[in-house]
Amino acid sequence: MLSLILFRHGKSDWDAPYASDHERPLAQRGRDASRVMGRLLSHTRQIPELAVSSSALRARDSLHLAARAGRWHCPMRIESALYESSAPDVLNWVKGLEENPGSLLLTGHEPTWSDLAGRLIGNAVLKVPTGAMLRIDLDVERWGQLAFGLGELRWLLPPKLLIRAKNGK
Repeated sequence: MLSLILFRHGKSDWDAPYASDHERPLAQRGRDASRVMGRLLSHTRQIPELAVSSSALRARDSLHLAARAGRWHCPMRIESALYESSAPDVLNWVKGLEENPGSLLLTGHEPTWSDLAGRLIGNAVLKVPTGAMLRIDLDVERWGQLAFGLGELRWLLPPKLLIRAKNGK
C-alpha cells in the first residue's frame, strides 16, 4: 500500500510585485499555514519519503517552509510538470516515477488537486482549500500501477482548522 499526500500551496500575495503567475509569492498567511502543515506531518509521524513541488514560487516556498518547520529530512525536488497540469497529467507523471517511495507528497495547485483527489478515490467531488493537505492510501505496490479509482481518502485538513484549534477559537 502506498500513500499520496497532496499539499495545496499556501495563500498567495496578489498585491506583491511579480512578473508572472509562476513567480507570485506567498502571503504571510500562506507562510504561516505552510509551517503549521509541516509540523502536522511531523507530529503525526507522516513525513513523506519523497516530496516534490510544482516549480511555481508559491508552491516551492510552501514545501520548503513546511519541511523546515516539520524538520523533515526526506529528499525534495522541484518539477515543472506539476505547474499548470491536469489530473491525468499528474497521474501519468506519478506513474513514471523511477523511485518507489512508500509515501509521496506533491505540492501544487487548484483546480488540479481537487480533481486529482476526487478521481483517485472514485469520482468524488472534493474542494482542497488553500494550504490544505490530504492523504490518499492506494491499494498498489508501485507508483506505476496507479490508476483513478484505486484510492481511499484518509484525511483532508485545512490549515485554518488547525490554527483555530491551536488558538482555542
